[in-house]
Amino acid sequence: MDLTPPPFDRFSHEGLELAFFDAGDAAGEPILLIHGFASSANVNWVFPGWLKTLGEAGYRVIALDNRGHGASAKPGDPALYTPDAMAGDAAALLAHLGIPSAHVMGYSMGARVSAFLALRQPDRVRSLILGGLGIGMVEGVGDWDPIAEALLAPSLDLVTHERGRMFRAFADQTKSDRVALAACIATSRALLTPAEMGRIEAPTLIAVGTRDDIAGSPQALAALMPHATALDIPNRDHMLAVGDRVFKKAALEFLSAADEA
Repeated sequence: MDLTPPPFDRFSHEGLELAFFDAGDAAGEPILLIHGFASSANVNWVFPGWLKTLGEAGYRVIALDNRGHGASAKPGDPALYTPDAMAGDAAALLAHLGIPSAHVMGYSMGARVSAFLALRQPDRVRSLILGGLGIGMVEGVGDWDPIAEALLAPSLDLVTHERGRMFRAFADQTKSDRVALAACIATSRALLTPAEMGRIEAPTLIAVGTRDDIAGSPQALAALMPHATALDIPNRDHMLAVGDRVFKKAALEFLSAADEA
């Protein structure tokens, strides 16, 4: 397997057409991958080598383009981008494929969506890998209004906010629909309470780069959960932690242990 994107298919949920791929070992244990804000299944999971890594380890690898992203529908209504709504898309994809439950892995916004899925539909989630989001899941990840403004600015040259520039440049690089992303950022940041995190029973790995200034502490989030382990990804920021070898090695070891449990 190389880093070439696999063929995508489509399904409908709540009136939206959503794109996904179903690749890797068709006979393997399924793992559902949920990408981060302004990313896509290809950018988050194929190009950084996750599809290759998980496929070669024998997993059936499924990933969707979240609503507003990639090749999926891009509505402009912020009310359609809550984590609950996107978790509903993920559950609907598993149902569409006839998969009762799967390992679930999300990065950044995708980690938030994964946690909402594990809380709302626990029978769907065999295990949980949360990348790029620690205690920010509960405490928030700062003021993101400047990011929405940066996305809607006529040009990157007009954006002075540092994090806004980072996400605007990323959105331009991935040729994203910036209006849809601005709608998404308005409502996709809903928080879970410490008590809600404590009700997530699935075994969980929480992985955050040591230079990530967005995610918050993975240890602090793990301490709220009954079956969670924290992983520091050395010397990686929010963007570079995604495809890190330390992260991949830990994820494979975690999944192997979850399969044996």
